[in-house]
Amino acid sequence: MRQLLRRRDVRLLLAGQSLSMFGDWAMIIALGIWARVLTGSNAEAGLVFLCLGVTGLIAPLGGLLVDRMAKRPLMIATHLALAAAMCLLLLVHTRAELWLLYLVTVLYGLGGDVFGAARSSMLKAMVPDAQLAEANGILQSVREGLRIIAPVTGAGIFAAFGGHVVALVDAATFVCSAATLVALPFAEPALARREQHVVREASAGLAFIARNRVLRELSIGVCLALLVVGFSETLVFAIVTKGVHRSPAFIGVLETFQGVGAIAGGLTAAALMRRLGDVRLAGLGLATFGIACFGLLVPRLAAVLPSGVVVGVGIAWAIVALATAYQRRSPQVIQGRVAAASNMLFSVPQTASIALGALLITVIDYRLEIVIMALVTLAAAVYLSTRTENESLVADPAQA
Repeated sequence: MRQLLRRRDVRLLLAGQSLSMFGDWAMIIALGIWARVLTGSNAEAGLVFLCLGVTGLIAPLGGLLVDRMAKRPLMIATHLALAAAMCLLLLVHTRAELWLLYLVTVLYGLGGDVFGAARSSMLKAMVPDAQLAEANGILQSVREGLRIIAPVTGAGIFAAFGGHVVALVDAATFVCSAATLVALPFAEPALARREQHVVREASAGLAFIARNRVLRELSIGVCLALLVVGFSETLVFAIVTKGVHRSPAFIGVLETFQGVGAIAGGLTAAALMRRLGDVRLAGLGLATFGIACFGLLVPRLAAVLPSGVVVGVGIAWAIVALATAYQRRSPQVIQGRVAAASNMLFSVPQTASIALGALLITVIDYRLEIVIMALVTLAAAVYLSTRTENESLVADPAQA
């Protein structure tokens, strides 16, 4: 990891991403609060997160754009466009402009999907395969570290100065990120050739995942887990209020402990991957998450807080393993489409599980829901731990 951080291009990318991720975490929480203040409705505030998630359904089109265009100019243009979109929020003052807040949120989601796919492709071209796990681990650790402080900062700025100032701060982080990309030395990889069948081009990422046995099995196992992992979005309220008998604000403390675990997971993922491989590390991450869920059943802070740390470790291991597996096992020419396809594959079951979890908590005891989440996640972990990884890591570009 130290060797990786000696590289100027990696340091510039990391600096820019740190700024933009800080802005993302601060702005996302502010958008939800803003909608709640304008409407007084929890449901209309929740629509903000639906707007962010629904863009994953058209992510493959963004992946095609990534593969057809030079990566760095596209990333710069995307962040400058998002900075301009944030400025549109300066026009939001009353409930009458709520539609504009939702529109900006959708643009935020679309831009994030395109930028994420482009960044994945850039990392594949910039970093040797042997160091991809370290690069993804660093990014994940930074992301989770910022998740601890940025939402609180965003909420604080909103409370003190209003949403317009948060929007301007976020716009500034996008501009600074674009500036680091301008300064970043990067040799662009070959672009995907244009074909007559746009649908076939756009679906090439999904088709490649389906053909590649390792990626196909990895996707099946993770999607199985994501069918229940979304339960945690509503369970966390029950764990805090009914389990340890604290106010809803205590959720921030639990998320901080989870963030600490995720930082540790991101920093250790590469070393574990060299021993276990990417698929089995993903399985270990899911198993760690599933086992930690049982600790959340205990109505004691001494059990819940350490379990939150272990949950964070498991999630980070799984995320780093996934990102690295898709990068290493896919040809450069379809990196964007593979990244976008995996985003769509995972966002659908996760979104469905969030909705199902919110429904289940009204009809069954929250502890039973935790047990269901743990058992299904452990089943997915067992499935992944029995997979083999003997398929070539370097895919034939002709298959794309």
